[in-house]
Amino acid sequence: MNSQPDDHQAVRTSVLAQDLRALMGKLKRRLRDQAHIGDLTPSQVSVLLHLEKDGPATTSRLARAEGMRPQSIAPVIAALENAGLVSGAPDPADGRQTLLSLTQACRKWVEEGRAARQDWLTRNLQTRLSAEEQDKVAEAVELLRRLVDE
Repeated sequence: MNSQPDDHQAVRTSVLAQDLRALMGKLKRRLRDQAHIGDLTPSQVSVLLHLEKDGPATTSRLARAEGMRPQSIAPVIAALENAGLVSGAPDPADGRQTLLSLTQACRKWVEEGRAARQDWLTRNLQTRLSAEEQDKVAEAVELLRRLVDE
């Protein structure tokens, strides 16, 4: 029995996975550059995304979500507060705790960053790809969605 076609397909699939991962990383970096994230660390960005998605949270809850100890996340939160991106208020359910939330300035900054990324990608799709190529990208997006959706 000849396993040559199966071996060839396995190698091809592995190379495809490697190329796709590298390309997605490059796209992510290019999009991040458009948003002007600046000097935020990955932990700071993750905390901001958590607060945006799930709403106000205590330091303890953010630490659990990030897989960190509350003492370890404190400098991350302090830097975000100093930058005017996060603010704290007493928890109405437990006045001993502080609920952290995004400031209006942060919400505006996030919105502007998303708009900049969307504009950059839209502009590049329009100027670098023909209508037929854009259709192929749309088909590829549907295939990629199948890879990541449950």
